[in-house]
Amino acid sequence: MSSFDDMDAFEGAALSARAMAARPAPYLDGLNPAQRQAVETLDGPVLMLAGAGTGKTRALTARIVHLLNTGRARPNEILAVTFTNKAAREMKNRVGHMLGQTIEGMPWLGTFHSICVKLLRRHAELVGLKSNFTILDTDDQLRLLKQLVSAAGIDDKRWPARQLSGLIDGWKNRALVPEKVPSADAGAYNNRGTELYAQYQARLKELNAVDFGDLLLHVVTIFQAHEDVLAQYQRWFRYILVDEYQDTNVAQYLWLRLLAGGHRNICCVGDDDQSIYGWRGAEVGNILRFEKDFPGAHVVRLEQNYRSTPHILAAASGVIAGNRGRLGKELFTDLTEGEKVRLIGHWDGDEEARWVGEEIEAMQKGTRGQRGFSLDEMAILVRASHQMRAFEDRFLTIGLPYRVIGGPRFYERMEIRDAMAYFRLVVSPDDDLAFERIVNTPKRGLGDKAQQTIQVTARAGGVSLLEGAALAVEQGLIKGKGGGELRLLVENLRRWGRMTGDPDLTHMELAEIVLDESGYTAHWQNDKTPEAPGRLENLKELVKALEGFENLQGFLEHVSLIMDNETDDGGAKVSIMTLHAAKGLEFPAVFLPGWEDGLFPSQRSMDETGVKGLEEERRLAYVGITRAEEICTISFAANRRVFGQWQSSLPSRFVDELPEEHVEVLTPPGLYGGGYGAAGMSSGVEARAAEANVYNSPGWKRLQARSADRPVSQPRESRNTVIDLNAVSSYVMGERVFHQKFGYGAIVGIEGDKLEIAFEKAGTKKVVSRFICAADDVPF
Repeated sequence: MSSFDDMDAFEGAALSARAMAARPAPYLDGLNPAQRQAVETLDGPVLMLAGAGTGKTRALTARIVHLLNTGRARPNEILAVTFTNKAAREMKNRVGHMLGQTIEGMPWLGTFHSICVKLLRRHAELVGLKSNFTILDTDDQLRLLKQLVSAAGIDDKRWPARQLSGLIDGWKNRALVPEKVPSADAGAYNNRGTELYAQYQARLKELNAVDFGDLLLHVVTIFQAHEDVLAQYQRWFRYILVDEYQDTNVAQYLWLRLLAGGHRNICCVGDDDQSIYGWRGAEVGNILRFEKDFPGAHVVRLEQNYRSTPHILAAASGVIAGNRGRLGKELFTDLTEGEKVRLIGHWDGDEEARWVGEEIEAMQKGTRGQRGFSLDEMAILVRASHQMRAFEDRFLTIGLPYRVIGGPRFYERMEIRDAMAYFRLVVSPDDDLAFERIVNTPKRGLGDKAQQTIQVTARAGGVSLLEGAALAVEQGLIKGKGGGELRLLVENLRRWGRMTGDPDLTHMELAEIVLDESGYTAHWQNDKTPEAPGRLENLKELVKALEGFENLQGFLEHVSLIMDNETDDGGAKVSIMTLHAAKGLEFPAVFLPGWEDGLFPSQRSMDETGVKGLEEERRLAYVGITRAEEICTISFAANRRVFGQWQSSLPSRFVDELPEEHVEVLTPPGLYGGGYGAAGMSSGVEARAAEANVYNSPGWKRLQARSADRPVSQPRESRNTVIDLNAVSSYVMGERVFHQKFGYGAIVGIEGDKLEIAFEKAGTKKVVSRFICAADDVPF
């Protein structure tokens, strides 16, 4: 079979061109019509709008092979850009496999950064650098910024250098040099952000160094300022191919547009419905306006999914349809119908973890009427990393092997190890390893010399490092700020140790006091890196984990034992990861826990970016569902323990967006403990009324969850609470109301039966209307 069925189209062409076109093209075999169209449409701009699981990698690599096989371009005339080195290697290997030979001579196949390094080394002098410039890593970059912040007389505690680093990285992602930073950002970093940005760039030039953001920024600057250089590469790159175009930031977008201004043969592959990295600079608008940026562009929709069953695809399509900012496509599959998406509600997060563990064991044995699944075929995808703790604890308890993908296991995370070291010292002051870990964490001005002094003093006196520190301070061996901070740490550790015997103080409360008074919580609150909020949530989850133990010592022993018993035997394991880390992966069976408003969609994301944030959260839900091949299970909990307090949760708004005909509600007949009752009602009147109402409300949305393992602190009446998601509130915006737990407040938002209320003392919260009353009706 030739690459062109109709050779008459080459009538009159050069013999070499006709000969190349007549070569066998086995790589086209097996492509569906849309994929083949995307491969063979070589001239002009092309957008390959590829839905989840539609074979976009195969189509992209087949397009490269087609360019080479037909003689349209030589290997060095093709620019193929990916986001990761792994994707670049896979693409190169696939091209070689399709050609039947090792692919050589494709110097411009790689990541954005690797290609820009090559370009920048060729033209470094145009931006004031030498070709042997150094690329700084994150630590070196932060160290340099700290020097500039210190020299500027800025308090690093109030204005951390990490915050400045994040600002500069954001500006570089938007291709903004210091003099082009908009006036709207003039107040950034105590009104000194742009000034320090300019100083930072000048210092980098003095050092003949760049950071990762500079690799793209400098090349864009060169292309914009030197038309001859740009024209050279526009001639060289006859064809441009871009993978995951929906994840490009502004700098990457400008770089591509400049290069595509020559031959205009640019093919971008992506899925607007899978743009989930806005928090790191990705602009979904880049793919949404492709046809406007490249007039005459040919859009090819890859909609045949080869991964998931029809029910799973329909559920994902039903959710993503709620987004307005999308190009639109309808996924379909030739696979058998399979099981409906399974939906279940739970009383609390611990019950959710128990149920998932039991379900995984049952699916492994094939006792659910399905085939037996290997543990490697099952995955748990969470919205936030702190959700992993409940599943890890449960799996360790029952001996279910698991792996955490994209990060360390919960008790191996840096912030958890730091906090545990503090707890260990409170319980056992002689724990020298714990003392070494936290003595200067957070920073207390204790350098290597001060810490050596503590070691020497302790050894000389034959005492622990904590006692050695106390002696060093008393003897005046460590002075200045470091000495004062060390004295305070010693005093605090002793005081916290005495507090373990206080009958009026729970060990959860003590843990909070230790983290707060040590400055460790504030350390992460002041940290402006993207990871900091997650670390704070993990610390909250750690405190929550203490609830199941009598004291700190019992908890520490438990963690030590389960971690000591955990071995990596190389066998099959359940995968646990965040939804962000799961992009690009697929599993036969997927569990999606924690679908509750505020958790997923993330309240922080919605607060920071409004509708834009909500739409990205919805795209994340779409990504999660489409990771499943055969079985997808979505769950939520009515209650979650946060800092020792029960908080009620409403099911995620995404649950109501699932199409009913493609969902099976697993929840057995029972009662869903949501709303106010989940927070612990003192009266069962409202609960009994709700119980009566629920059996009269139509539709599957009358979700109910088991409450067999009700927390002992909850009154029995609260188990009868249900949420009727079909009900309509009789309250109006601005109306003053009363809630038994949160007090008086005013309604600021209404969504069916769900009310958003700004309480006078408890802040803004979402509750169900049946658990409030008009302020005038309060009987006292």
